[in-house]
Amino acid sequence: MAAESFDNHMARAIELAQRGEGAVEPNPMVGCVVVREGQVVGEGWHQRFGGPHAEAEALHHAGETARGATMFVTLEPCCHQGKTPPCADAVVKSGVSRVVLAQRDPFPQVAGGGIRILQEAGIEVEVGVCEQQARALNAPYLKLVETGKPWVIAKWAMSLDGKIATRTGDSQWISNEASRAVVHQIRGRVDAIMVGSGTVRVDDPLLTARPAGPRVATRIVLDSAASLAVASKLVKSIEAAPVLVVATSDAPTENVRRLTELGCEVLVCDGGTPAERIHKLLAELGQRRLTNLFVEGGATLLGTLRDADSIDEVHVFIAPKIIGGVHAASPLGGSGLELVADAQRLTDWTITELEGDVYARGRVG
Repeated sequence: MAAESFDNHMARAIELAQRGEGAVEPNPMVGCVVVREGQVVGEGWHQRFGGPHAEAEALHHAGETARGATMFVTLEPCCHQGKTPPCADAVVKSGVSRVVLAQRDPFPQVAGGGIRILQEAGIEVEVGVCEQQARALNAPYLKLVETGKPWVIAKWAMSLDGKIATRTGDSQWISNEASRAVVHQIRGRVDAIMVGSGTVRVDDPLLTARPAGPRVATRIVLDSAASLAVASKLVKSIEAAPVLVVATSDAPTENVRRLTELGCEVLVCDGGTPAERIHKLLAELGQRRLTNLFVEGGATLLGTLRDADSIDEVHVFIAPKIIGGVHAASPLGGSGLELVADAQRLTDWTITELEGDVYARGRVG
């Protein structure tokens, strides 16, 4: 089989894997294509957390035609019993003669074990076809496994002159309906949405996806005093989605009790600096297996994340409006950088027009 065919079949497997976005986390997105004598005889992807893996789906569709075929899969087959049986064993049993992988799985219970099972069964294994694309697809999963922290997506909407609100704090609405629709789509596929207490006081957001997506995100408020108002939309809609209030140990006991009784979870997270507190929080969210964290906070929270070098991806909506004002907020506060030469550069940079707004997105570094 020609190298070009290898790339084409793996590209199809990556395309299939993408379909699981928002439905499979904290598992990785995985796609699989089974090819025999140049013809695709089976396809599959991991469609939902706890459901059949991509290899099982593709082999089910291929049936007996899998014997002697080549399997293209975006990630090393698992070799441990989880919510589903080990995929490596199923591949061996199918009679597939060759397996082409985009990348190894760093998950400790796999980490080369799946490849070893295949090779010991006499199956030819090739690793690294379209690896860069596969790693980009599963960057949030890889970060969670390798660092124990979620993938942090920062979002803001601003005017053409870089303001996220007027000098009085008014910010609704800078972006248009098309831009806000994209934000709701992102909300519907992430594990958590985070804002600061200032954003809640000024905007009283609901922070739910409308219409609903494949996931229901936990709504996180950084609120050192646990002062979230009981009349806020977040508290009043507690049955629609969980609310996690991140406070410090100095938060008044009465505030914590009141929010807890109303159904909110209050997490104590102390730290000597805002950056230290952020790192501790991200580690805790990683322990909870949250893969994607969407940050819609104001300048203070976004600036803290930038100073802590904790932003992985940005989504910026730029409206053709001019606000002005030296006291009007810009997107990122915090300490910032001293030199332009030290600025973080974005990769995978794309720009789209949304009915007049400019939608820019990219990954950090």
